[in-house]
Formats: sequence, C-alpha cells, structure tokens
Amino acid sequence: MTSLVDRYVYTALRRVPEGQRADIDRELRASIDDAVDARVEAGDTHDAAVQAALRDLGDPDRLADSYAGRAGYLIGPELYPVWRRLLRLLLTIVLPIVVGVTVFVQLLNDPEIGAVIGSVISVILNVGVHMAFWTTLVFVVIERTGHGRTELRTTWTPDDLPQYEPRHMSVTDLAANLVWPVLLIAALVLQQFTFTAEPVLNPANWTFWWPFLIVMVALRGAYSVWIYRSGRSRLTAVVNAALVLLTSGPMVWLLATDRFFNPEYTGFAEIGTGDAKNWITVTVITVIVLTSLWDIADGVIRARRGLPAPVPGTGNTYNFG
Repeated sequence: MTSLVDRYVYTALRRVPEGQRADIDRELRASIDDAVDARVEAGDTHDAAVQAALRDLGDPDRLADSYAGRAGYLIGPELYPVWRRLLRLLLTIVLPIVVGVTVFVQLLNDPEIGAVIGSVISVILNVGVHMAFWTTLVFVVIERTGHGRTELRTTWTPDDLPQYEPRHMSVTDLAANLVWPVLLIAALVLQQFTFTAEPVLNPANWTFWWPFLIVMVALRGAYSVWIYRSGRSRLTAVVNAALVLLTSGPMVWLLATDRFFNPEYTGFAEIGTGDAKNWITVTVITVIVLTSLWDIADGVIRARRGLPAPVPGTGNTYNFG
C-alpha cells in the first residue's frame, strides 16, 4: 500500500514542469518530514502527524500551481479545484454514457455508418459544450453571489488523494461500472417494447437467456461494489474471469447459432447490403471475444502486482501496489 506522503508528492509533481520536479520533490518531502517530526515530538502519533501535515499543506494540485507559477483563477482559487473535478467527471463519465446511448438509438433508427458517425460528433460537440458552459456558469454564480458555497466542500483533506494502487477501484470507476449495467439492462428490456415495432433481439430468448444475462450484468455491478470495498485479489480475479465467461460465452453461442437477433427484424435489410446481418454478427462476436480476453487479463494483472509509475525529472519510480 502506498504511503500518504508518496501519494501526496506524486499528485503534486504531476502538474509541475519536469525541470523543477527533482528540487520540489526533495523540498516537499523535507518540509513534510519536518512538520511530522515536530508534531510527533508534541505528542501526536505518526499517522496523525502525517494527516495533519498534509492537511496544512492543502490540495496538492493547488500547491503544484503555486510552484509552477500558475494562477488557477478561472473561477476562483477556492472553487476552482471543485469545478475542475466536477467537469472532469462529467466529461469522462456522463458524456461517454450519453454518446453510447445515442449510438444505440441511432443504430436502431438508421444504422447507416455515416449517420452514426454524424450523430456521435454532434452529441460530443453539443453535449460537451453544454456541460462545460452550464457547469462553469453555475460556479460563476456561486462565486459572485455566495449562494450554495456552504454546500460545496472546498476544504481539502488527505482522504481526497487519488488512489494509485491498481488493486483499488476509484469512485469514478465504480460509478461508471454501476451506470453501464443499468443502461444495458434498460436497453435490453426497452428494445423489446418501445424502440421499434419489431424487437432487434430474439424474443424467444426471454424464456431463459435474456433473464440469465440480466442477472449476470447485475452481478457485474455487485462485483464492482465488492472491488471498491475490499480491493482486488486472486479471488476477485477468478470471480471476474467466471463472470466474464458466463456473460460472454452465451452471447457468442447465441450469435454463432443465429439465435441472438430476431429473425423477424427487417432493419438489417435497410443497411444496403444483403450480407449485413452476417457482417454485424461477426463484428459483435469479435468485439465480445477481444474485450472479454482483455477484461480477464486486466483483472489478473491488477490482482497480482502494482504498476510502477516513473516521474520524469526526479529519477524516482513510485511502485503503487
């Protein structure tokens, strides 16, 4: 497990120009050691002294800006880190989800590849710009009026440091891993009743396979909660592999035996090629197999060891894991 001091220093150094990192690394560690020693001599425990010393230094991103001579005043020095974290969350989690839903709906309505690409570009530009604009506007109003400032936690604590250990799952990853199962289950159910007059997926599979896959997708969400609470281990790698195989195996079998798509669905004929269904089937099988192999391998690698994180300019390598 990486120490709080290592995590703090690493977080700060990421935003400092490479040429300054070696000096700042030494200076920052010396400052932390002095503060910790002083508090230990005053009667604090070592862990409590580290927490207090880092709390006094404050947000490492803001500290890095001061070292680099950058003024983070787009919104204001107090609210700027909160605004930055929220906007990053929206653009890396919410926007991809919106794009994914848009692609799914577009494939049902008009699967022509040009229309799909056009809708993706349109969504990224429109939704992304609106997210950035309205989020910034809200923070400008808060900055100028003070309304809502008390509801925003702007005080930094060591608990806010990122978790770099590969065995750990961040809150952002957990949120993404919980949202996607909900969207997949909703899409599976809604395509049967609302999106088109003819369901895309084979209705005959509702006797067993679609409910089975819904349960497996829900278990993936529960698995993510487990990882978030307890971290990765060899047991979690085995469970992950089992869940991946139990989910992807039936899907590949249904696709390969022509039982996945609804035989009555006529949308494939509108794509413009007589072999569209077979082309889509092969593509989906390939994607499922490759992503499943990657998921299993990634789970095993993260469960077995940490990944070294070199910081150019310092000569140090931080082994997180």
